Amino acid sequence: MLNRIDLRGSSPATGGVVDRGLLPRAEFDVEAALEKVRPICDDVRHRGTAALIEYARRFDGADIQRIRVPEAALASALEELDPAVRAALEESIRRARLVHRDQRRSDSTVRVVPGGTVTERWVPVERVGLYVPGGRAVYPSSVVMNVVPAQEAGVGSLAVASPPQREHGGLPHPTILAACALLGVTEVHAAGGAQAVAMFAHGTEECPPVRLVTGPGNVYVAAAKRLLKGIVGIDAEAGPTEIAVLADATAAPRLVAADLVSQAEHDVLAAAVLVTPEPALVDAVEAELRVQAAAAKHHERITAALTGRQSGAVLVDDLDHGLAVTDAYAPEHLEILTADAPALAARVRNAGAVFVGPWAPVSLGDYAAGSNHVLPTGGCACHSSGLSVQSFLRGIHVVDYDREALAGVADHVVTLAEAEDLPAHGTAVSVRFPAPGAGPEAASAAGER
Repeated sequence: MLNRIDLRGSSPATGGVVDRGLLPRAEFDVEAALEKVRPICDDVRHRGTAALIEYARRFDGADIQRIRVPEAALASALEELDPAVRAALEESIRRARLVHRDQRRSDSTVRVVPGGTVTERWVPVERVGLYVPGGRAVYPSSVVMNVVPAQEAGVGSLAVASPPQREHGGLPHPTILAACALLGVTEVHAAGGAQAVAMFAHGTEECPPVRLVTGPGNVYVAAAKRLLKGIVGIDAEAGPTEIAVLADATAAPRLVAADLVSQAEHDVLAAAVLVTPEPALVDAVEAELRVQAAAAKHHERITAALTGRQSGAVLVDDLDHGLAVTDAYAPEHLEILTADAPALAARVRNAGAVFVGPWAPVSLGDYAAGSNHVLPTGGCACHSSGLSVQSFLRGIHVVDYDREALAGVADHVVTLAEAEDLPAHGTAVSVRFPAPGAGPEAASAAGER
């Protein structure tokens, strides 16, 4: 079922790297989608709510008259929510708050010299737009993962967008609405895809523009983020979900297979990759996959994902080689199912999130570990992080020097300005220290404190 990639005998020398081109990866052509989303985004910019209503009818089959969800609909969704689902969401929120609250940053002041300080202030983004996908599945967990870090960062204005659902009267799925209500979010918009990102970026009659857009979505959402980056900040261009499992002979094939299947059910482009030095484990996992995939509710989607070019079993020389492979792959989710999983996990350099041992499956992180499940995909974990409180904060340096502190470094500033052929930079410092006898006007212009 899984494509096999045999890298045995190719372990890189110390300090070497694995060729990422040898590893499975989904095709996710954001560039091709750009030309499809450009006219949509331009239309939303010019026509606002009218364009969004038209796209809701065209793309979602929903006949609606307004985009903003009435607050009464939020309250009703929460009131009608299955008590078991409510309890699960409340626990997910509680755990997420514990983790994200501890990520808050404190302002720090460094005394560089007597009379000279640099303070770093952490200031939340004023207004953010949080996108929650809705298509093959319903994702109230994504409401939690987006809203909690924004709230803990101190963001003052939050807006959620999720696609309208024809079967729910043109509103987003009621479980999405209930999750928003649980979190105290009152501004929710029935908008999906590229048009929702454009709504956030440009603003409409019902939705003032935001400063930052976060949240996963399909290729069109990713393309709209790329197109509008600069007009609005973005978290990442999220692609199809990925799981890599680094395992040895101690791993239980049944568990490995279950974890691969769990992520494969997201999407036909979902990536499920097993990395191991044990050919016998691959055989055993494949046997389990055939049974588990066939028995799964979404077996067609799962089978397509597992047999796609983005999934596979990678054979390596040993676990050190396997770690080099997973670092090169930089997966969204990395499970380590080995004899000494904690020690190996401590050596991971590139992963969105790491799940250690048989009792920490990716599904735990998807819902209730306390960690965030909005994570970098497509190999971006080698340079980017998942969503966190930090995603919603900006660091601002505040420079406060008195006369003596500036005088102590003035010559160096002038020298460096001359070296860069920017003499006016130097003059902006030297003018504050007029030569003796320059007269009272120059002294006054110096603005002595």
